[in-house]
Amino acid sequence: MGGLLIVAGLAAAALALLKLELPRAFDKIVPQGLYRDVPPVAGLHPELRAASERLAAQAKAAGISVVFTDGFRSEAEQDEIYAQGRDSEGSIVTHAKGGESYHNYGLALDFALKDRSGDIIWDMEYDGNKNGRADWLEVAGMAKKLGFTWGGDWEGFKDNPHLQMDFGYSIRELQLGNRPAGSLLADGTVSGDSEAAID
Repeated sequence: MGGLLIVAGLAAAALALLKLELPRAFDKIVPQGLYRDVPPVAGLHPELRAASERLAAQAKAAGISVVFTDGFRSEAEQDEIYAQGRDSEGSIVTHAKGGESYHNYGLALDFALKDRSGDIIWDMEYDGNKNGRADWLEVAGMAKKLGFTWGGDWEGFKDNPHLQMDFGYSIRELQLGNRPAGSLLADGTVSGDSEAAID
């Protein structure tokens, strides 16, 4: 019995040392949600918001009007979109249920274009600035240079309006309670980096 207690004590000490020395690795092994409450995210990550503003300004300078049609979504809103084309009418627009999308963590947004008449369009071939290149692809290229991942580059299901910044976090890590530093949380706080000490 005493040997078992010693082994348990050594394991606990090893985990504590891992948490201090390699907190991100610790959080992959022991989800934050197991040892503390993690509030849900409540809005777009500030770095993503700032990058989207830079993207809109760059596009405007190139004669392209970009409109952001969707950003942060609650899990309930995500489930409604997931139901589209499955339980409700319309085409399937996502394969992500609530909690499975970067939108649910404030790390993604969707865009469209505004044509010369002011209509919002999702036309990937539209060339409103008349430079011989599709405006949609120009915007996607600008976004990638700003650090976004574009859903149009994905294998399989393409999500052409989708832009995201995952900050190196997988959906699984986010589901387990890890958050990029600066995430706006529902309790009114801002997350610290998961590599920082947890209280």
